[in-house]
Amino acid sequence: MNTDTVTQSQFVSLNGSSAPVLSRLSYVASEPFAVNIAFRTEHGRWVEWTFARELLVTGLRERSGIGDVRVRPDLSTDEGILILEIESPDGYALVEMEREDVERFLDAATELVPVGAESDHFDVDAFIDEITNV
Repeated sequence: MNTDTVTQSQFVSLNGSSAPVLSRLSYVASEPFAVNIAFRTEHGRWVEWTFARELLVTGLRERSGIGDVRVRPDLSTDEGILILEIESPDGYALVEMEREDVERFLDAATELVPVGAESDHFDVDAFIDEITNV
């Protein structure tokens, strides 16, 4: 068992569809600034997005993000829902997630790496090696 990783699966609503989509949130302590969300496609493949953990943390309380990924509470309809908007040249997705599920995921991630302590867990030399050895 890897104790440096937090993974949580949940069903989400994608683009207002009534059919839920299986998603997987993951956090790895060696990449302390980022979270990943993956969506299972109908062919059993996963489409994955990586974005700042801080977006998810801030998005629990207020609008967060100005780029391709934005997170906000859904205060107009249901306070128990968190909205994740993802945009790319290939399209746009609005994902509705259970707020409690995201809070539980972030609590577990914060146990691994407290918010504000990410720099203590980030290996700059390994990152430079990775991006220069492409």
